[in-house]
Amino acid sequence: MFDSKKLKLDNLSLQEFEQDAEFIPLLSSEDEEEMNAESVPDSLPILPLRNMVLFPGVVIPITAGRDKSIKLLREANSAKNVIGVVAQKDEEVEDPDHKDLHDVGVVARILKVFKMPDGNTTVIIQGKKRFQLGEIVSEEPYLRAKAIDIPEQRPEMDNAEFNAIIEKIKDLSLEIIKHSPNIPTEASFAIKNIESNSFLVNFVSSNMNLQVADKQKLLQISDLKERALETLRFMNIELQKLELKNDIQSRVQTDINKQQREYFLHQQMKTIQEELGGGVSSHEELDEMRQRAKKKKWDDKVKEHFEKELSKMQRMNPQVAEYSIQRNYLDLFLDLPWNEFSKDNFDLKRAMRILDRDHYGLDEVKKRIIEYLAVLKLRNDMKSPILCLYGPPGVGKTSLGKSIAEALGREYVRISLGGLRDEAEIRGHRKTYIGAMPGRIIQSIKKAKTSNPVFVLDEIDKLSSSHNGDPSSAMLEVLDPEQNNAFYDNFLEMGFDLSKVMFVATCNSLQTIQPALRDRMEIINVTGYTIEEKVEIGKRHLLPKQLKEHGLDKSHLKLGKPQIEKIVEGYTRESGVRALDKQIAKMVRYAAKSIAMEEEYDLKVNSDTIVEVLGAPKLERDKYENNDVAGVVTGLAWTKVGGDILFIESTLSKGKGNLTITGNLGKVMKESATIAMEYIKSNADVLGINPDIFAKYNVHIHVPEGATPKDGPSAGVTMLTSLVSLFTQRKVKKSIAMTGEITLRGKVLPVGGIKEKILAAKRAKIKEILLCDQNKRDIDEIKQEYLKGLTFHYVSDMSNVLELALTKQKVKNAKNLDGGDY
Repeated sequence: MFDSKKLKLDNLSLQEFEQDAEFIPLLSSEDEEEMNAESVPDSLPILPLRNMVLFPGVVIPITAGRDKSIKLLREANSAKNVIGVVAQKDEEVEDPDHKDLHDVGVVARILKVFKMPDGNTTVIIQGKKRFQLGEIVSEEPYLRAKAIDIPEQRPEMDNAEFNAIIEKIKDLSLEIIKHSPNIPTEASFAIKNIESNSFLVNFVSSNMNLQVADKQKLLQISDLKERALETLRFMNIELQKLELKNDIQSRVQTDINKQQREYFLHQQMKTIQEELGGGVSSHEELDEMRQRAKKKKWDDKVKEHFEKELSKMQRMNPQVAEYSIQRNYLDLFLDLPWNEFSKDNFDLKRAMRILDRDHYGLDEVKKRIIEYLAVLKLRNDMKSPILCLYGPPGVGKTSLGKSIAEALGREYVRISLGGLRDEAEIRGHRKTYIGAMPGRIIQSIKKAKTSNPVFVLDEIDKLSSSHNGDPSSAMLEVLDPEQNNAFYDNFLEMGFDLSKVMFVATCNSLQTIQPALRDRMEIINVTGYTIEEKVEIGKRHLLPKQLKEHGLDKSHLKLGKPQIEKIVEGYTRESGVRALDKQIAKMVRYAAKSIAMEEEYDLKVNSDTIVEVLGAPKLERDKYENNDVAGVVTGLAWTKVGGDILFIESTLSKGKGNLTITGNLGKVMKESATIAMEYIKSNADVLGINPDIFAKYNVHIHVPEGATPKDGPSAGVTMLTSLVSLFTQRKVKKSIAMTGEITLRGKVLPVGGIKEKILAAKRAKIKEILLCDQNKRDIDEIKQEYLKGLTFHYVSDMSNVLELALTKQKVKNAKNLDGGDY
């Protein structure tokens, strides 16, 4: 309510006036009546006030700075004369005249004069009654003008409405004093002790925090009731402002107190961390990031995004959870190798030496890598290819990536995708999630510290999907040469160029890879090894590796090629060399144990030592089983672990012509057996089979090793040969195997996995192989050294197969299917 600002007069600051009871007389009704009875002089010296309005009965301090005002006050004080106090319309006017002053002022008397140290004069004056400013009598040495008395219209003492207004003014005054921190509490006692209603109105009007123009309007109202009502309106507005201000102040103060408390705690924490020898302030972190950013080779778009995110971090409270996420985000930005590339080594002869040193065989893969290097050397801007090495386990697909990286002179990174079922592992999480992280692609690029590493995606065929998304679909953008120049990671929120990365994927099966993903990769078939290749790999790589891992050297154990070949043939059954590695490790452990226990052992391993250490050969039976029994045929099969041989057996029993198939066979393989049976029935006369047999005997076809699932169309010719051998009792030729799909018309169709099947046939000591004539192109792609000792028969019809596979004579003790012996 009260104007707590320092009072000003003549545009000069006043000293704060300490109000004593002596200088704030609270007028009684009798004093007021006496004051109103005094007459107004005809003329008055006029004291202009710049920024205040004096009301009747009110005591105020003023400081005079203008020469005219100082002279006026000194003369009036010495003569005990009254003065006229009038407010200026414009406080900027330095020497006001009649037109610059309001028409209504207040007659005042001087109570006390103070000489201030700065040379100004401060006086205490009290208003007496209102007057109207008349014409100017003189302007020197100060203004003097005629004064006209203005009587006030007072309501009756028992006016209920006026009394209610007065009571409301008192209540609001006390409320305003209570809410205003700048008004001393003693002011409430002054309000309570005022007896005169008109003085209360004038006192409150004078001390309200109003503009000079508003106070002047209140002074000019002659009707005291109307002036009181207008004063009450201003007080209501003032109270509302105070309540709103206090509410805002309270809320702001709470926030400031909380922030100050956190600030002091952070400062204490910082001091403690520095005393303990660790901890970096947020400002130091920001400065460090700016210095690191100056060294980055990013373009304008990335730089602008980084500056924006850095500014966001600068505005954050270091203790909120989002701060650490933002810091990790900016650290990732600074750690990523934007436009940083390692220099490729284009020495193709050196690259070939490295590939030959680390991997024996794999000529097709090496040829493709050298081709890529040659093109890159000529153009220097070729997009990196997406190679997919497809083949059985243990053939060196993953380790080939390391050799490629060394040959190119690039960094090497690898991630395993087996069992991955969360799309966020590829694309990353959004920063809004708790524990958000970039995807494994971006993490690996960060680890590589270059934008063109050799990136091995291991087991890409074993990606799975779940409610968290389909990672194989997310891989499409990674492995598409037309899209991966701006790979979008959800955490990074920016496109990152992967087009210079050489991706090398590995898989054991193409069937489980999404077709769209398979289409984006160049498939290179990494087939199994021959026995000769396994022996060389064991001699060159596996034995030295195991000796080193067991703390030995080549002087502690000598394992010759014949002994390694014996291990390969008797103790391993795979396309790769993992099982061979384990068996060689057993031999090395045998030597290590003997040395540690100071026992004698055979330094040069022989066949007896192998049997002693590894036990009796376990896989001799898989080499070959004779075909002396009708209905037994050797087939060739492809599995996820490489090629293998299988035996198909069939037998007859008295019955009603039922067909039974066993051996854990898949749907396609069972269909091949049904097709073979129907072909025989429809061509019984040509094959020399009595059609009545089909109604008198049940046929049972079995493929041994029932614990192993088997499926595929490749066993069609094998099953048909087995059944014809059974019905005709003609045995199958010795050391012959076959593979191929059949139709109801007896046509032989081509199948896949030829190289793996050929290697399996060699391991099993097979001499002759029957193939579809269309598979001849696959044989032409295989090295001649792998085909040494094999004879191939290319057929197009089942009649050719039967002619080549079955002997003319029947087996011994052949049964007469009509009921007697031959």
